[in-house]
Amino acid sequence: MAAIKVVLFCGGTGARLRDFSENVPKPMVHIGYRPILWHVMKYYASFGHKDFILCLGYRADVIKEYFLRYNEAVSNDFVLSGEGQVELLGSDIHDWRISFVDSGVTSSVGERLRAVQPYVADDEVFLANYTDGLTDLDLSRYIAEVVDRGTIANFVSVRPSLTFHVVDAGEEGIVSRIDPVSEADVRINAGWYVFRQEIFEFLREGEDLVGPPFDRLIARKELFAHKYDGFWMGMDTFKEKEQLEDMWASGKPPWVVW
Repeated sequence: MAAIKVVLFCGGTGARLRDFSENVPKPMVHIGYRPILWHVMKYYASFGHKDFILCLGYRADVIKEYFLRYNEAVSNDFVLSGEGQVELLGSDIHDWRISFVDSGVTSSVGERLRAVQPYVADDEVFLANYTDGLTDLDLSRYIAEVVDRGTIANFVSVRPSLTFHVVDAGEEGIVSRIDPVSEADVRINAGWYVFRQEIFEFLREGEDLVGPPFDRLIARKELFAHKYDGFWMGMDTFKEKEQLEDMWASGKPPWVVW
């Protein structure tokens, strides 16, 4: 499959992680020795998609400085000679292309997407991601399916990983059923978007992406949800960060498909 550009929404503050990530943008919260943003980019790169457009917002300087000072030796084997000469035995980002775009500190996702329209103006299809979740989805198969389908907007639909329960009760409050939300017939939008260029015709100034633009797409039958029951996990809370850290420490994190 030919390489496709990847738009990454990196402007979030990570408010629910604030006790851990004070003054650090959510995409820069680490899992192991790299931020979750790196894990997402590494995932896309493993499928051949290495042209990234970062929609920056809160603490954009942190993200810029990270890549400007990127140290390949942190996540690759290397040989250190007696005189301090480093010979890398592997590389992460030497063939990546990364555009850093200021999309507004308080902008919504829809506004951030509009801000980078010029960067994908020549692309019939492009990818997009919230950069706050990880998956082992076969990206190539997913892209092939939705491109063949021809819908303008496509996202991955998953079962939520929350520990809440869904309650089914009558008008008088008598419970007839209660199920873990992960086992109930409930799905959420995990992101992992595939968009056609026509998506910009559905976006209006000041609107978020999941809102009026999606309503317009639904009315036109141009929004498709790809159901996926494999591994997916968001990182919205400190507990979820710890769970992802534990998976990384196990040596077999499920999202490492590279």
